[in-house]
Amino acid sequence: MTKNDFAYNLEFSVRDYECDLQGVVNNANYQHYLEHARHEFLISKGISFSELHNEGIDLIVTKVEIEYKFPLRSHDKFNVCINIVREGNVRLVFEQAIFRAGDDKLIVKARVTGAATRNGRPIPPGKITEQLGLE
Repeated sequence: MTKNDFAYNLEFSVRDYECDLQGVVNNANYQHYLEHARHEFLISKGISFSELHNEGIDLIVTKVEIEYKFPLRSHDKFNVCINIVREGNVRLVFEQAIFRAGDDKLIVKARVTGAATRNGRPIPPGKITEQLGLE
């Protein structure tokens, strides 16, 4: 697996305050990186959380699976990469990976499952899948 296997990628840099006493990125920060990249990916496809919310649709995360392979350290540059697939009638799955810049070392593999909801109930993602090119 390389970053070239993914349709979207976003570059980041590790900030000092994201590291723990051992000098590595705290595990919880990887979820922030993954989430920010998902949001930027959706925005790049013309999908606005606020517009969807105003239409009564909310996108939620229902499951997160993360495999930590190797740590990042302060000032490391890295790329968060994304592919998205539809699973069933209501789920969208973001297949994500983090690669350290420079040597493209795999840092994290993740699979984040989400759904569109209206009034707290799952609904087919409809136009969202069209915007994502999944139809």
